[in-house]
Amino acid sequence: MSKSLQYLYTQPQSTGQLRSEMSDFKVFERLPFEPCGEGEHLFIHIRKTGANTLVVARELAKYFKVKEGLVSYAGLKDRFAVTEQWFGIHLPGKTVYDLSNLAIEGVEVLSVKRHNKKLRIGALSGNRFELVLRKVSNIDDVLRRWAAVSQFGVPNYFGEQRFGINGGNLDRALELFQGKKVKDKKKRGLYLSAARSEIFNQTISQRIENNQFESLSIGDVFMLSGTQSVFLAEAIDKTIMQRFQEKDIDLTAALWGAGELMSQGESQQLEQEIANEYSDFCQGLVKFGLKQERRRIRLSLTEGQITSGNDTITLSFFLPSGCYATTILRELINYQDMTERVGN
Repeated sequence: MSKSLQYLYTQPQSTGQLRSEMSDFKVFERLPFEPCGEGEHLFIHIRKTGANTLVVARELAKYFKVKEGLVSYAGLKDRFAVTEQWFGIHLPGKTVYDLSNLAIEGVEVLSVKRHNKKLRIGALSGNRFELVLRKVSNIDDVLRRWAAVSQFGVPNYFGEQRFGINGGNLDRALELFQGKKVKDKKKRGLYLSAARSEIFNQTISQRIENNQFESLSIGDVFMLSGTQSVFLAEAIDKTIMQRFQEKDIDLTAALWGAGELMSQGESQQLEQEIANEYSDFCQGLVKFGLKQERRRIRLSLTEGQITSGNDTITLSFFLPSGCYATTILRELINYQDMTERVGN
């Protein structure tokens, strides 16, 4: 169902393999705070290998004999990876827990600490990634692209994980909008997110095709660096151009929902044209109560490092919350994900 997306730097020349081994894809979650050491919530920092975040949360609920709703996490992490992340369990009192007998397959407890607030979805600064690409056919091409990507960023596409195996979440979203009942709240949320993300991705792709990815015009909506604050550009002057070049502000596109588009002029026309192509999705998102929001169309990495040897490349970088490492990779290399994913 999903249409192919435009590349910012043209399609990569090199091929290679991703996740030949589980440890070739590592993710390190970074919270914007340190657990304070006291409070009703027990925070557990774990390392999981080949384990699903939702399954781990369910097993933690069983272990502590609480309802699943009392176990929380800041973000879902890929199953086919080695990832470090925090879980929170609402456990009032001052009980000190010995987790030496906690036995969840693929899970290692790194630390335990109490905190006075619930760990909420999205409550993370971002993630640091360490990735290994093997059997790389053209290392020079990847290195050239890395230099450009590090300096200028990539389209801030939602990654393939958002859409499920073979894009199945988009099919489920359409069924949901056509009246099929989905009782599982988390699954329903995944389907809604997939539909919204598809509209956003296609908007960026069209801007690239129109040579408008970095072309500023009156009516564009900008987001301030490090915040979610946005403003409408009523003029494109030297100050706006300089702030954009210095990455103090970024162009945005719509995350669809109820309400009027904030953009105006050519930007609004483009966003509305994409929305018209996905009218079933747009109407469904409004029906399920989502509101108009904005998201940056450019993703900039930080803390970037790259090394190469023989036919192997190792990358590390930090991305803000809600952004995808595979979005960086797709501009660097035509990679083959070596994990086998079956079913929906």
